Order: sequence, then C-alpha cells, then structure tokens
Amino acid sequence: QVQLVESGGGSVQAGGSLRLSCAASVRIYGIITMGWYRQAPGKQRELVAHITSGGSTNYADSVKDRFTISRDNAKNTVTVSLQMSSLKPEDTAVYYCNLRTMRGEYWGQGTQVTVSS
Repeated sequence: QVQLVESGGGSVQAGGSLRLSCAASVRIYGIITMGWYRQAPGKQRELVAHITSGGSTNYADSVKDRFTISRDNAKNTVTVSLQMSSLKPEDTAVYYCNLRTMRGEYWGQGTQVTVSS
C-alpha cells in the first residue's frame, strides 16, 4: 500500500510564501504523475500542478508564474514539493497530494493553506 506523507501548509498573509512537500514510498519508474490538487469550500477539487515521470510539469493557469513544482528521487522514496509564492486569498484551500501509478491512484490526507488579505 502506497502512503503519501504531506508536510507544510499553514496560514500566511497575501503576498507571502509557503512550501508543501509530499513523500511517497514508490520508485520513480512506476509513476505516471505526482502533484497537488486543491479544494476550496463549495468548489470542486482542481489540479494545481503535477510533474510526470519524465520531468514535464503542468500548472493550473491561476498559479502559473507563482507556484513551482519540483521532485526529488531517492531509492525507494519520491518527494514532490510545491513552492508557492505571491499567495492570494483565492489560493485558500485544502491541498491534496496526488500520485498516479500504473497500479492505481493515491491521495494524501490533505493540508490546509489559508491566505489572509
């Protein structure tokens, strides 16, 4: 069973920065994509950013040029980080780590990000 361990998040004022990290006990060759989704109250869960096994990245238009996703590969652990800068109140949401592999899709428990104006 794959486990996703999330860290980071919290509260920050508009214009500030936060960093999210997610560690998965998998090997890189089994990964299709790994990244972050978010869900604000009353809204659907949406893709924030993901990175493919080949290193290609994809961002939601609303976060381009403000968020950066990166990946660190260890022998049996892959860690994806999301550096969030110039945060806006509309970035407030629960952020979920997502992992897609050839064996299935996995989600983290979610971490709250709150941006105050």
